[in-house]
Amino acid sequence: MEYIYAALLLHYAKQDISEENLAKVLQAAGIQPDEIRVKAMVTALKEVNIEEAVKAAAVPMAAAPVAAAAPAAAAAQPAAAAPAEEKAEEEKKGPGEEEVAGGLASLFG
Repeated sequence: MEYIYAALLLHYAKQDISEENLAKVLQAAGIQPDEIRVKAMVTALKEVNIEEAVKAAAVPMAAAPVAAAAPAAAAAQPAAAAPAEEKAEEEKKGPGEEEVAGGLASLFG
């Protein structure tokens, strides 16, 4: 996970995500970088638009509290209104967990 954080830090600082820079960030954090993992991370991130991946990952997280509040609201409503409410919630849902996991997986390989 620390390799991902180091890459995100470099991205945020608008620095090139290179093997040398990634190793420097890890060393500054007191971590002895593994050369193979550094190479793998840099290679994996060459084809990834980090800005888009971060935006895609942030949307489901922001919607999570709303989804958690929905069951409590449904319990407060009469039973007859519940099926219509469930259909509306299904239509409003964003990407599923599998889609989000697939998007995040693109960050790592």
